[in-house]
Amino acid sequence: MAKLKLTKNEQKVQKDALKMYQRYLPTLTLKKQQLQSEIRTIDAKAKEVRQARIRLEEEFKVWIGVFGEEDAFKSDMVTVRNIRKGTGNIAGVTIPVYEGADFSRGDYDLYSTPLWIDLAADRMEKALSLDLEASVLDEQVKLLSQELRTTSQRVNLFEKVKIPEAKANIKKISVYLGDQQVSEVVRSKISKKKIDQRNAAQAQAKKTEEGAEA
Repeated sequence: MAKLKLTKNEQKVQKDALKMYQRYLPTLTLKKQQLQSEIRTIDAKAKEVRQARIRLEEEFKVWIGVFGEEDAFKSDMVTVRNIRKGTGNIAGVTIPVYEGADFSRGDYDLYSTPLWIDLAADRMEKALSLDLEASVLDEQVKLLSQELRTTSQRVNLFEKVKIPEAKANIKKISVYLGDQQVSEVVRSKISKKKIDQRNAAQAQAKKTEEGAEA
């Protein structure tokens, strides 16, 4: 850390820095609160999506069980062909937004498979879509959490280091400059007193000299 210069110029530098920290701190604090709120909201939404996925899977098992043909539907009958994502922005952070997915269905013999297979495939697509949505929400939380850590570090830096440091520096410089000013006044008074005494002595000597001549 560079040694603090006890000068008026450095005092101005420290005051300008303090103003900047105090101006940006409320913005950073607000951003931190916004990120915390958004993360909680997205976390809650991800939990809802996963709960919906679990309910759908349970209904799916019961529904297939009714037909007594649990082994007729294979998980590989439905696969994800393409995931559609857009982008959003939260507190300056670019995040992915789930917009849907395209699926492919495996070939199966329409004559040898139960009639409900197509309905089961529809439900499987919905279940996969919920999985994908939850995954994108997790990605949003990850990105926002990273930004939250950075923002929190900056808030702590300003609150606990930069602002107290600038205030302490300003006070130290002010005390030093004040002491210097007092010292200058004292030196000026002493110098003036010495000059006055010298002038008085010279005047007295001149007067004495004039008296002797008379």
